Amino acid sequence: MIGRIPIQDIRPTVDSGRRPAKAAAGETFEISATVFREGHDAVAAGVVLIDPRGSARRLTRMREVAQGTDRWSVEVTLPTEGMWQFRVEAWSDPIATWLHDAEIKIPRGLDADLMCEEGARLFERAARAVRPAECGRANGGEPCGHRNALLAVAQRLRDERLDPRARFTAAQLPETAALIAAHPLRDLVTRSGRSRVRVDRRRALFGSWYEFFPRSEGALVDKDTAPKSGNFRTAAQRLPAVAQMGFDVVYLPPIHPIGTQFRKGRNNTLTPEPYDPGSPWAIGSDEGGHDAIHPDLGTFEDFDDFVARAKDLGMEIALDLALQCSPDHPWVKEHPEWFNIRADGSIAYAENPPKKYQDIYPLNFDKDPEGIFAEVRRVVRLWMDHGVRVFRVDNPHTKPVNFWQRLIADINATDPDVLFLAEAFTRPAMLQTLAQIGFHQSYTYFTWKNSRPELEEYLTELSQETSHFLRPNLFVNTPDILHEYLQHGGVPAFKIRAVLGALMSPTWGVYSGYELAENIPVRPGSEEYLDSEKYQYRVRDWAAAEREGRTIAPFITQLNLLRRAHPALQELRNLRFHNVDQPDVICFSKRLPGAYDTATRRHGIGDVVLAVVNLDPHNTHEATVRLDMPALGLDWQDQFVVHDELSGESYRWGQADYVRLDPHVNPAHVFTLRHGSAHRP
Repeated sequence: MIGRIPIQDIRPTVDSGRRPAKAAAGETFEISATVFREGHDAVAAGVVLIDPRGSARRLTRMREVAQGTDRWSVEVTLPTEGMWQFRVEAWSDPIATWLHDAEIKIPRGLDADLMCEEGARLFERAARAVRPAECGRANGGEPCGHRNALLAVAQRLRDERLDPRARFTAAQLPETAALIAAHPLRDLVTRSGRSRVRVDRRRALFGSWYEFFPRSEGALVDKDTAPKSGNFRTAAQRLPAVAQMGFDVVYLPPIHPIGTQFRKGRNNTLTPEPYDPGSPWAIGSDEGGHDAIHPDLGTFEDFDDFVARAKDLGMEIALDLALQCSPDHPWVKEHPEWFNIRADGSIAYAENPPKKYQDIYPLNFDKDPEGIFAEVRRVVRLWMDHGVRVFRVDNPHTKPVNFWQRLIADINATDPDVLFLAEAFTRPAMLQTLAQIGFHQSYTYFTWKNSRPELEEYLTELSQETSHFLRPNLFVNTPDILHEYLQHGGVPAFKIRAVLGALMSPTWGVYSGYELAENIPVRPGSEEYLDSEKYQYRVRDWAAAEREGRTIAPFITQLNLLRRAHPALQELRNLRFHNVDQPDVICFSKRLPGAYDTATRRHGIGDVVLAVVNLDPHNTHEATVRLDMPALGLDWQDQFVVHDELSGESYRWGQADYVRLDPHVNPAHVFTLRHGSAHRP
């Protein structure tokens, strides 16, 4: 049902309001709606925020996006976690209507005295509508200054000693406009229904992830003796270096016992050697399943110490939640009804023809949904009890969506700080639906977006079109994905992708070995690593790599320090692209505006980061960058100083600027623009 003043197309909404939009504590986002009425009378709109306790905040005025569009918007910031709500209010604005008509009639002498009288009555109405609480009137005291000021405008409009044009000037003063903005006269007030916004803790939006296999850290591999696995105690020795690079989350692949039946050997072969450790994703053996720790890694006490050490270093642990089983998993014997039985009586292993995963049995969630849900819920809460508050979910798109919706809602009902990352490289409909029903973060197609048009189109989608429900985690590589761009681009390619992942999204991630620019595929045309760590121990000599300068860890550290130092890089929805006349060079910015200046009616420049990146890892490119100056908080004619945080150099820039980027020296400029550096030429 349309109200007296139509309010339509309210955003953000998810699935027609059936699911809440998303925000993080302290994140700024836009609320918008289409508001209009019949005829030519002016309308206005505002937003009322309702906090998780049900208390309504004061109305926040919206602004029309562009005159005549009927689209109104305002940026809001929700400071605390929980389920917030908002409603849009629209009203007829009689003072704005009168001002429009009076500005036309009074200077021409058309009904001038009558227009002044009508205006005086409106300002008197506005004065009567001012509530004491809005202007600070003391109990039993005189009417507040705002009310007196509005009455003074009415009195001036009735002062017949003055020409109507002189009387009218009182209504045109900036301070009068400010009064009316603070105390709007509202007729025909119409309210929308409530929309929901779930506000999560900050880590849901901002963080740097580092993935590594504990079994490889401290492993002993010698061709003449049986290999020895690393464990949580040896892996803990790697944590200080990870923290020093500026990472916030340490993600561990499955740490559970691994099956022996159909175990995969090196490079995914079907003929393992006697001491091949198998894939961690082939979960379960006689030593336990999802609720157990692989004996080679240690005990629960060792795991607790590992989690505590990470916490001491300012990091938290993310654990892989892979709902699949090896043929040796206890569930296979205890609950055969949870699996797919083939015509010959065997249990079906996982397949994605022509790919076969003989060492893994997928679950059938339709045979005993209550039993599976109860068991998975128990497993998740077990690891929560051991300090895990982040889960990276393996292949959630191969399980029912309603299962995840129920599980995440159940966990967050008691523990809203627990976060779930969806590893779903799948069709857009499934990827987006998983985000809508509760997943806090999502893997994306970023790995396969390498040209400028691909990046601009896809990151615009992620930062604008889907940002109210999908938070991207831009992993630059994974144990499964070594893109050909990295295979053939050398160290420059690794630096380029790191700049893009770290600066375009508030959350990004790397898989161990990225800092060493590991880039050899198992075969030409494959995205699998040669000697993949999924199937064997991979011992890396980090100290030797540092001594010999074979690591880009210092470069990654620079990026993560920049992310922590600049709030603009901790936001998703503020990404903006700028024009470049060379197709192999991309330019983008992020800005967090400064305080609003009532005198200039604009925000201060605030925190601005401007990146120019050469996407060609092989060749030097020169280009002219043409900046969208308002996106930087600047006027078109401004000149300003930019400081390159990577090279330490500074330049004076304007709207059009020259760049030259050699990928073998420095493939990118990452500029900051500080307060006071802009000036009029």
